[in-house]
Amino acid sequence: MLSKKVQRNSQFLARSEEIIRTSNKTHKAIIEMQSAFRGYLLTDDQTFLDSYFKGLKIVPLLIKEQQLRIGTHNKQRIILDSINLRHNDWLKYSAQLIEMRKKGPDSYRNLFENTLKKHVGKKINDEIAGKFSRFDRIEYKMRKHHTDMLLTSIKYARTFSLIFLTLTIIIGVGSTVFIVFLTTKRISSMIHLAENISKGKFTIVKDTRNDELTALEISLNSMSLKLDKNIHELKNRNAELNKFAYVVSHDLKAPIRGIHNVVSWIEEDHSDELSPELKKYLNIIPQKTRRMEALINGLLDYARLNLKTPAEHINTNALVHEIADSIVPRNFKLEIDDLPDLFTERIKLEQVFANLISNAVKYIPQEEGHIHISCKYFLPIYEFSVKDNGIGIAPEYHRKIFEIFQTLREQDEQESTGVGLAIVKKIIDDQDERIIVKSELGKGAEFIFTWRNNKL
Repeated sequence: MLSKKVQRNSQFLARSEEIIRTSNKTHKAIIEMQSAFRGYLLTDDQTFLDSYFKGLKIVPLLIKEQQLRIGTHNKQRIILDSINLRHNDWLKYSAQLIEMRKKGPDSYRNLFENTLKKHVGKKINDEIAGKFSRFDRIEYKMRKHHTDMLLTSIKYARTFSLIFLTLTIIIGVGSTVFIVFLTTKRISSMIHLAENISKGKFTIVKDTRNDELTALEISLNSMSLKLDKNIHELKNRNAELNKFAYVVSHDLKAPIRGIHNVVSWIEEDHSDELSPELKKYLNIIPQKTRRMEALINGLLDYARLNLKTPAEHINTNALVHEIADSIVPRNFKLEIDDLPDLFTERIKLEQVFANLISNAVKYIPQEEGHIHISCKYFLPIYEFSVKDNGIGIAPEYHRKIFEIFQTLREQDEQESTGVGLAIVKKIIDDQDERIIVKSELGKGAEFIFTWRNNKL
């Protein structure tokens, strides 16, 4: 509404300016006609009448233009019509005098005595000038009124605009803060749910709203419930598998020991009756049974990796020296750098080092063995290295060696079951760490793995 008022008053002032300008032009044109008329009467010079005849064409057009601007049924229209009438009266008066002036002195003198000396034209001109003055006063008065209204409207418009803008900002900021608070609260609850899911706590979020976030909440709750169900089933299956592994290992070891005993009895009781070829075959049987028993033990060790133990402070130097003393032959050259203290699960770190050192010993010629164990520190991760000068591993086997029951030795060799490196890889993966092997055939092997200090 204030904007419309400003617009209306601005339009009125623009129109008023045109009315005043046209009024001045009309009055000026009439005055020029009057001056030209007097000049001709005084000098009888026809050139004075140029402005007079020009005014005859211009003044009617200006009056008509003014009538269109001011409209009808108002005081200014009445004054303008009155000016037009009086101007027409003056035109009749001036036309008679000009005509008589052209006819001769006698005719002009008679009209001069009857009209000019009586100031008939002067009275008309004064009356026209007074009407123009009145017309302009009314217009200026209205112009002042609308100017005041325009200034007031602008003032109010600025004030109310500032108020409305302030209220809009306050309401907008308040609404935004409120919406952000509600949204952040709901998103935080969903983030908390996601964190719980990542930690193995399968809770749900209760949300009664129905909007874009509801779909996310439903998906998270559904995922949490499904994961809870799947993890529960997986734990049950793992427990069953562990029981199965122990039962199977016990049941398998019994006939293996029985086969070994039977072979021993045959060799003891019928050694004189056995041919050399038969003795050779009987010697193969204990090798195979021992390998079978080693495979069963390795499978049991692999199954036990799911067991969780509490973290503790570990002197890695002492741990590795203890493992090396029980595995590395005395004729080997063993180098162990200064290793860091860690806060982690002892049994898993112990299994990694034990299997890597044991693997190095298996693939090193006995007369020239050299094992080097070192560590590099990259905050907050330690990078351990177990390097040997053994037979090496061809690049195409670098991934295959970490698969269970995969070995580079012949299948009848008891000490190489192909389980050790698979155990190492499973432990490293469970710890979210990484392990790589650098090796070429005939140039030794270096196993590099990372281990995080849980206290950092």
